[in-house]
Amino acid sequence: MSEAGKLSAEQIRAFLQGSEEHRFRGKQRAEVYEWITRTLRVQEYRKQGKKRRGLLKRYVEKMTGRSRTQVTLLVARYLEHSEVKVASYRRHRFQSRFTRADVELLAQVDEAHETLSGPATKKILEREFRQYQQADYERLATISAAHIYNLRQRPRYRERRLNYTKTRAVQVAIGKRRKPRPDGKPGYLRVDTVHQGDLDGIKGVYHINLVDEVTQWQMVACVAAITQSHLRPVLQDILDRFPFVIRGFHSDNGSEFINDMVSTLLQDLLIEQTKSRARNSNDNGLVESKNGAVIRKHMGYGYIAAEHAEDIHAFYRTHFNPYLNFHRPCGQPERIVDQRGKEKFVYKRYATPWETLRTLEQALPPARSYLKPNVSIEGLDRIAQTCSDTEAARRMQEAKRKLFLGFRQQRKSA
Repeated sequence: MSEAGKLSAEQIRAFLQGSEEHRFRGKQRAEVYEWITRTLRVQEYRKQGKKRRGLLKRYVEKMTGRSRTQVTLLVARYLEHSEVKVASYRRHRFQSRFTRADVELLAQVDEAHETLSGPATKKILEREFRQYQQADYERLATISAAHIYNLRQRPRYRERRLNYTKTRAVQVAIGKRRKPRPDGKPGYLRVDTVHQGDLDGIKGVYHINLVDEVTQWQMVACVAAITQSHLRPVLQDILDRFPFVIRGFHSDNGSEFINDMVSTLLQDLLIEQTKSRARNSNDNGLVESKNGAVIRKHMGYGYIAAEHAEDIHAFYRTHFNPYLNFHRPCGQPERIVDQRGKEKFVYKRYATPWETLRTLEQALPPARSYLKPNVSIEGLDRIAQTCSDTEAARRMQEAKRKLFLGFRQQRKSA
């Protein structure tokens, strides 16, 4: 091979005729390309005529084992660059629109808000830039909900984020067994409890979750036990903290709410009590979805002793409930009925419960028929403008860290 490039035209022709039954194949591509370059230079390929060039191509094809098409391409590369080199492949890359700083900022937002859905996160990013004038969010404010999931897969994001039992039917003549009909009015609550586990037969705390069906205004409370002495004052307090008049109170058929104490309390407040129907598992689906997406996401599944109920309730009242209602976007359902009369709900609009409440005409002056007498739109707006969404989330997360730190310290001292 080292001397093959120096052969004359007659020697090359004789070689090709005498080796028709033999096949050659080069081993390493770099060596083969180097030999082709050297041979074409020695044979002065550029100066040769058509017949001599065809002969040299057949010679290169025989010696390297390349096909006629491959040899033609390699010779063309030689004519263009005066050598045949291994071409280094470079994948085309579009210019990245979002920077490393944007990915880190998204990770901070997700860390503060416990990784909401793409549309909800998009809404927060838009509000941070447009409503709260946070310049760092300028690029992220234009991101699509789908692309948020792409950024969450990037290595820098991952480095930054280092994080069924059927209800038994009961025959109790308390509450009407039907689905609430709010007709676009706020004040129809969906209610459920979340138990924080047992340890050695000792019950943990209970979270009380109340969600308004129209605005998704959410209030969470905590009690040490589901008894009248624990439940009544907390339930009274949490109902008073809703900004609008409460008209309905809907729960499943559990005895924590289907009892004389709750029934009497609701009757005194002129609140209609309803309960889920048999074989209609979606009757209380709104609050049950919030149990997982909000309470379990932030409080986890591990056991929390009942003695911490007051501290948790104070955390909910001071930090958690304001964050949920003024700074955490929710998917607002839109009812669609097709030509066959089939009903479905789509979630195109994401807004905080406060934003949704403000869109209700009867909640605004001069009507204000939805709001309680001591509540005003201006006062609620001042609360919403106290800080940005992510700043409120950070404050809530810091308070939650201190709360859980108190759990661990007390467990160690015990």
